[in-house]
Amino acid sequence: MRGNRESLLTIGQFAAMHHINKKTLMWYDEVGLFHPAVIGENGYRYYTWYQNSSLETILMLREMNVPIPDIRAFMENRSAPALESLLGDTIGELDRTIRRLKTIRGKLSACRTDMRTLMDTDLSEIRVAEEPRSRWLAVVNTTADTTFEQESAMIMDEAAKHQVDRLYDASYGAMLPVEELYAGQFEAYSGLFIEIPEPSSTRGLHLRPEGLYLRAFCKGSWDKLPGKYEELLRYAEENGLQLHGFSYEEGINEVVIDNEDDYITKIEIPVSRNGQNLHRLNKE
Repeated sequence: MRGNRESLLTIGQFAAMHHINKKTLMWYDEVGLFHPAVIGENGYRYYTWYQNSSLETILMLREMNVPIPDIRAFMENRSAPALESLLGDTIGELDRTIRRLKTIRGKLSACRTDMRTLMDTDLSEIRVAEEPRSRWLAVVNTTADTTFEQESAMIMDEAAKHQVDRLYDASYGAMLPVEELYAGQFEAYSGLFIEIPEPSSTRGLHLRPEGLYLRAFCKGSWDKLPGKYEELLRYAEENGLQLHGFSYEEGINEVVIDNEDDYITKIEIPVSRNGQNLHRLNKE
């Protein structure tokens, strides 16, 4: 066994042991990352058994996307503190990547659900729906005097503050207090929101609770929303339902339309049971 460990291995044999291509070893040699133990008179590269752990370390770090210069610096000065520090930085970057991928997956799932809604739902229907999870929202306050440019700048600043890189990474929309609905003030919006999918802290965020919501859809430009709210209020009154909190508005088909008349706004408002059989309402 000792004789085998001390024998030289060809580049092909050494590459096969680690399930990599010979060209990878040649490139590692060229960039100064990993050299053969011996270069024969014929110019061939040879490796030893004792180089296995070094190469496996390099392959592990490469798999974790550690930059070549960082790996080279570590390999030139290997120590437990140096590896601990390098792995700490790499794990932190990996955690950020995982959070980013989870955010992307959540947005893709939400967009897919919206597309299924467009295909499968009667958009003229008003119904009570279950929201199975709470959502944390960053909110910027607005007034009737806030311009569109100011609103855009504020929501972008808020997104950056909570490390939401792009607006399409999260759901966003507008909030209208229920008391304003009951007062007939259908354009008295209190703010704009952007959902924070994985908040590192919930301080200062608005909690949109799980539970039952009165849900409706409005097709067309935003000037059609007051008429839809009048329908919602009639439906709630006729069925003995109590609205509370805020109305949350979100556009659900911006990525598949070119005409404002085709724009669809989803409206969801928390609703109290108020002694009614809400499951029965959905079947009627």
